[in-house]
Amino acid sequence: MFFAVIARDHPDSTALRARTKARHVVHLDAAADGLRVLQTGPLLDEKGAEAGSLLILEATSIEAVQAFMKADPYAQAGLFAQVEIRQWAWRRGNPYLAEGANANAAATTHEVKR
Repeated sequence: MFFAVIARDHPDSTALRARTKARHVVHLDAAADGLRVLQTGPLLDEKGAEAGSLLILEATSIEAVQAFMKADPYAQAGLFAQVEIRQWAWRRGNPYLAEGANANAAATTHEVKR
């Protein structure tokens, strides 16, 4: 199963995020039993500063994701004000889908033009 994790930082916690980042990266690279980290990146505020995290995980259960997030150095340092974990149906651009399924998803999805 795939999961999207949206973690929002407490306000004014840029320094805490910076101090904890190296340990956070090690945690992501290590992953966990029954869990793979597929994509990650910071959420940005209106000024472009890091203000949270977005993770895309593959895991055997939501409990595995919850345990992984609880063990994250960012979480242990008290960086996150809120963490939302949602099961996610990854369709468009999913390299794990069969080629035909990915083509079908692309054909039925409409891009927003800017």
